[in-house]
Amino acid sequence: GTLDGVPLALPALARAEKISAKAAAVGFDWPDAAEVVAKVREETDEVVQALAGEGPEAVAEEIGDLLFSVANLARHAGVDPEEALRRANLKFQRRFAAMEAEVTKDGRPLAQAGLAAMEEAWVAVKRRER
Repeated sequence: GTLDGVPLALPALARAEKISAKAAAVGFDWPDAAEVVAKVREETDEVVQALAGEGPEAVAEEIGDLLFSVANLARHAGVDPEEALRRANLKFQRRFAAMEAEVTKDGRPLAQAGLAAMEEAWVAVKRRER
């Protein structure tokens, strides 16, 4: 079938992008990125619903649907989702390390700092990066 040939060994995010590209090649696709963003919002709402009262399997299924929709959005935007996630991971690591250094400069362990102090430092780190 149309979706045959997408290697199972691919990372899941890359595989989602390839599967959606094959479906799009035969016309099963949203007409533009704005409609994919609407689908991402719809899937996010479904995750919220699942978190509010459904079991872990339903939550996992909805998060999977959300990730698949985000992979579609990346394809529509001409973005490699694996590379985008790698970059986001590195950015988070860099910011977290800077936040940690800021919060622990007085010698207290990060886990004892509290979320408010960490959030304040996180916002400061982001502001310095701009």
